[in-house]
Formats: sequence, structure tokens, C-alpha cells
Amino acid sequence: MTIIARRLAGHLARGVVMILVVATITFFIVRSIPGDPVAANVQKLIEQGMSPEAAEQATRVLYGFQPKGSLWDQYLDYMTGLLTFDLGQSVTHAGAPVTGVLAEAAKWTVLPVLAGTLLSFLVGIILGVYAAVKRTGKLGDVLAISGSLLHGVPQYVLGLLLSAIFATLIPILPDGGPVSILYEPGFNAGYLASLFDHAVLPVATYALAAYGGWILAMKSSVVTVLGDDFILAAELRGMKRSIIFRYIARNAILPLFTILALSLGLLLGGAVFIERIFNYPGLGLLLIESITMRDYALMGGAFLIITVAIIVANIVADLFYSVIDPRVRSGEEVSA
Repeated sequence: MTIIARRLAGHLARGVVMILVVATITFFIVRSIPGDPVAANVQKLIEQGMSPEAAEQATRVLYGFQPKGSLWDQYLDYMTGLLTFDLGQSVTHAGAPVTGVLAEAAKWTVLPVLAGTLLSFLVGIILGVYAAVKRTGKLGDVLAISGSLLHGVPQYVLGLLLSAIFATLIPILPDGGPVSILYEPGFNAGYLASLFDHAVLPVATYALAAYGGWILAMKSSVVTVLGDDFILAAELRGMKRSIIFRYIARNAILPLFTILALSLGLLLGGAVFIERIFNYPGLGLLLIESITMRDYALMGGAFLIITVAIIVANIVADLFYSVIDPRVRSGEEVSA
């Protein structure tokens, strides 16, 4: 077994344990929140004169299912269901499987998050290099200031500002929703154009929120690389500036790939604010809905998805860094 394969096996084993621990903690914490609508409806019907059996049957018809057994029995059923990706049934979606509800919402979160993060990453690292190389000039100052300002502004503030400017003051973009109801869903020009228009503001918010961090991190990394001996040796040998520039960018960008993988995982949780502002039906808005309606199964499933995303992002970041940086691989082989 190779070094990478052994690292992957170790990460997967630890990841599975962490997922089980988080699933257990989430299950009991979520169900300790008062306001279970299913139990409340059963109790209400009993107080109105129904028998417990009739009240449970009426509640089962209303919500699509009725939890059975003690809390411990429900926990055992939940953990058994995890093996088959069965996260239970949703109260707010008429007993629909939580897995299906989450999968439907995930597509509205993953694509904007991915597009916004990658856009900010590309722009941030390019401008970060120039901010470091030109740090003694006006261009470097302007780029560094822009990064610092945007890095300090919360996501929801950026979202509100963009919505106020481009959907209210200068109404050139829609202010909410994933797509216009005027177009029939399908692979047609009108529907696709509407999808794009509605995605512009959420994607721009993700991109601007992350841009400041990327440009500042890349600038810091480039400045560090500029002081390395191999850069000084290349300059003394009279190597072309373009080649030296590529060396600098290639070495400085390596640590940022780890941050990129982690950012993709963390942004699934951060999507709550942006999706609420733009009424985007993704995981963030679904999580708010589940908390408001005390949909325990859906709430636990949303938290679990965010946890899994962060764990997977950590694994991918570690393995990816081992693959792209030969110094890490050589160090592992020596230690092995």
C-alpha cells in the first residue's frame, strides 16, 4: 500500500468515527429542543376528546408519519438508517425522506458556492501576486486595502448591499428566488438565462466575501517566497523575470490549495445568511426552515451534511497537498 493510500485509509477511518459522534450528539441535542409539532398535535387532539390511538392515526395522516418508540429506540433506528443513507422523514414536507429533501436543496447551494469560491480564488491569487510584487507602489497599496476592507465585511452585509444596489436602486437583477416562474423548467434558453440572472447576486456575494482573504493570503505567501534562497539564486543567474515570476507564484500558491478545500466545506454552513437574503432554496434556507418548524429529522440531516462536507474537505485538502507538493511526499517516504 502506498503512502497516499495509507493516509487515505487513516483519514476515512477517523472521518467515519467523527461523523458517528457528530450524528449522535446532533440527534440528542436537536430532540431536546422544545416544540415538537408531532407530539404537540397528538396532545392537542387528545385534549379535544380523541383517543390516543385515533390522535396518533390523525397525526400520521397529517404529517405523513408518526415517530414510534422511546427516544433510545428512535436513536437506534436513526443510526441504523445512516448505513443506508436513510435520515428519517421530514415533518414539514409531508413525510418525505430527508435524504431526498436535502439532495434537492443541495443543488441550489453547491453550484453558487463552488462558482463564487473558485471565482474569488482565481482573482484573489492573481491580484495577490501583484499586490506582493508591487507592494511598494500605489497598485500594491490599492489591492491590499481592497482586500482588507472586503475581508472585514460580513457576508450578510455584502449580500444586503448588493441586493439594495442592483435589485432596488439600479434594478437590473432579480432580488430573490432561484428562477422566474414565467419559464418552464428545462433545457431552454429562457429558463437557463433566468437561472443565470438569479444566480448572479448570490455568486457575487460569495466571491466578494472570500476575495479579501485570498488576496491577503496570497500576498503574504508571495512575500515569504520572495525571501527564499532559490529566488535570490535565480536573480543572480540572470534568469528572466517571467520565469522567476512563475516560480514565485507556483510555490506561493501551494498552501492556498489547502485553504481552498476547507473553504468549500465551511461555506455550506455559511450559506445560511446569503440564501436567506436572496430567498435561494438551498441547504442554508432549508436549515432555517427546519429550525423554525422544529423538523428534527430535517434539522439533524442538514447539520450532518454540513459536518460531512467539512470532514471531506479536510481529507481532500490534506491529500491534495501531499500530491501537489513533492516536498511533503519526500518527507513521508523518508519517515516511512
